[in-house]
Amino acid sequence: MLLAIPALRAARRRWPQDTLILAAQPRIGRLLVALGVVDRAVDFEALGLDALFEIEPAGAELGWPARCADDLRRATRVIAWIGSREPRFVRRLTSLVPGAVVAPSVGAGRPVWEHLLDTVGATGGGRALCEPVVVQSALVDEARGALVDEGWDGRVPLLVMHPGAGGRGKRFAPAGFSAVIERVAAALPQLAIVVHQGPADADAVASLSGRLAGRVVVLQEPELPLLAGVLSHATAYLGNDSGVSHLAAAVGARSVVLFGADRMVWRPWASHAAPLVVAMPILDEPDVARVEGALTPLLS
Repeated sequence: MLLAIPALRAARRRWPQDTLILAAQPRIGRLLVALGVVDRAVDFEALGLDALFEIEPAGAELGWPARCADDLRRATRVIAWIGSREPRFVRRLTSLVPGAVVAPSVGAGRPVWEHLLDTVGATGGGRALCEPVVVQSALVDEARGALVDEGWDGRVPLLVMHPGAGGRGKRFAPAGFSAVIERVAAALPQLAIVVHQGPADADAVASLSGRLAGRVVVLQEPELPLLAGVLSHATAYLGNDSGVSHLAAAVGARSVVLFGADRMVWRPWASHAAPLVVAMPILDEPDVARVEGALTPLLS
């Protein structure tokens, strides 16, 4: 959903009188409310969308609207990035909310964020739509306190890393991360290094922190708004194609984000985030020098 931030901003600008409600996983919804991107969030699973897909028994075709949540039935506008290949879903949603836009979540051969932006009918103002999200001062202060508690002095450069990703094929080899950071840490002995560990990242983080014992602080499964605050303090960020990387880019962290060659359509929308194609998941040694070369100038 973080790739949809420009589209959500465009929707707010196009319909400023409307309350902007996001249907998403609860933790993502809470994050985007905390960041001020949307006004309110609802659990995607609570909308009753099954009623828009189900085949009704004979004679019961008109009963499906009652199974949709109030938020959906009362909506004046809907943009749905699901169900575009399901005629029944499209027919029912557009009858429930006339003028609803139903579009695929991914466009053909172009960055996903650009495709999503087009679905809301955005015209012009692209630069403003892609400005970093300003993290609320309370979250920035809370994150600073958490980092200081972990040993950061608030002055030396801060590198935040996320070596995990949702699938093995989206992960740069842990040995590659370790080699990059060993070189960067040797060149910048005052560098503070924070590694974010999500629910599925224990092995990748253990490999990395084990090789850099004493230099790495592990931030284990923080709430996403707090993580946004941490990332707002980062001098630079390094990570795989993941939601954390998209969050880093969204809040303004100068970032190097690693992608497989076939995943570049998922690159961030922020101009200060540099997507870099590397081999995954097997390490290709020349990639280490390339990643180091992209990251080091951001920390100098």
